[in-house]
Amino acid sequence: MATRLRKTRRLRGGRHMGWGQVAQHRASGHKGGLGVTGMMKHHYSSMLKFEPDHYGHNSLTPPHPNITKKWASVRDLDDLFSKFGKEEGGKKFIDLESAGYEKLLGGGKLTNAYFIKVKRFTTSAEEKLKAVGGEVLSDNG
Repeated sequence: MATRLRKTRRLRGGRHMGWGQVAQHRASGHKGGLGVTGMMKHHYSSMLKFEPDHYGHNSLTPPHPNITKKWASVRDLDDLFSKFGKEEGGKKFIDLESAGYEKLLGGGKLTNAYFIKVKRFTTSAEEKLKAVGGEVLSDNG
């Protein structure tokens, strides 16, 4: 009998034809798992072919970069002194570390001399503080 005359031609596309009852051959189990499942098992050959750099890391990118979450600029020091500063012997001290600041940036102008304790700072911030008679006190330098 010719293929075009068979009853199965009429049933193609129906839900009973081909893969059995409802939704078989559709879910993630038929693909071998969701996402990158099985890259070292049943999808190993496809991983080698399509994603040869799947494992490992880029040696140029550090695993833990220094991410500064909270910083202050030189222009903010007058406001920060009113909140966190103290004056001892005519010198104005600001402890930015205990206030939660991680880095001092050199943006803006400075008029008062401050002695600042902070983990990290830029060279421009240090230069501006020294120009007015201040200093950055840091463990890291």
